[in-house]
Amino acid sequence: MTTALKALQLKARHQVYTLLSGQNLSKLHGEGYDFAELREYQVGDDIRKINWTITAKLGKPYIKELHANRELSVAVVAFMDGSLYFGTGNNKQKKLTEVATLLGYAAQLNDDLFTGICYTQNKTELTPPTKHLYHIDQFSQKLFESSLLGTKVELKDSMKDLFKRLYKPSLVFVIGDFLEAVDLSLLAQKHELIAVIIRDKEEELPRKLGEVVLNDPQTGAKLDTYFGKRSVQKYLAELKKNDEKLVEHFSQHDIRYVKIFTDEEAVGKLISLFV
Repeated sequence: MTTALKALQLKARHQVYTLLSGQNLSKLHGEGYDFAELREYQVGDDIRKINWTITAKLGKPYIKELHANRELSVAVVAFMDGSLYFGTGNNKQKKLTEVATLLGYAAQLNDDLFTGICYTQNKTELTPPTKHLYHIDQFSQKLFESSLLGTKVELKDSMKDLFKRLYKPSLVFVIGDFLEAVDLSLLAQKHELIAVIIRDKEEELPRKLGEVVLNDPQTGAKLDTYFGKRSVQKYLAELKKNDEKLVEHFSQHDIRYVKIFTDEEAVGKLISLFV
């Protein structure tokens, strides 16, 4: 384990145990034992949940919702390829690792089951459901040390695989830079989803560079071009279109999301999801 990774994990652990202590990861309703709410029956509801006593008194079918069992199933899913290798380094990969590590430690602190899944071009790394810090640290290390330059993840295939793997209703954090379209609709029907967007500020505020050689971090292809004012405007227009579609998709499927830049403190942004 490198010194940089160890420092990242120690910082994350300190932040979780000082700042996230007492924060609830989710407000899931489901099969459990504690009363949550009473509401009218809706088409598609499980008839086994009908409270017949209340139904008889009010003359309409009513459903008794229960809080989910205290032990949540928390899955942190990372999509990692060359797209994270931006600029002169892999700061996006480091920030993604930090976010995943924070979420893993928070799940462990809350005594919830943590599952880590990492999709890369060549393989899928999986941490079986666990409450042990050792396994969370191992997952963190895999994220930090993965070689990504020149690789590309097929999101469509990965999403199909993910849906099959997560058979238990879970709180699922999907982490990536979301610079290409991704369909989370199927997953959102079964799980509570939170998207964590990792970006570098220079991706959203690019500088005019003049004559440059651009390297595609996913394919390795090189392009000799002039990156001036018009190029910047065209790039920003495409980025805006991508992000507008992304936010619309999240809104349609009740997916919460947060964007974290590489120079920001991730823990503060994560806390904002649960207040």
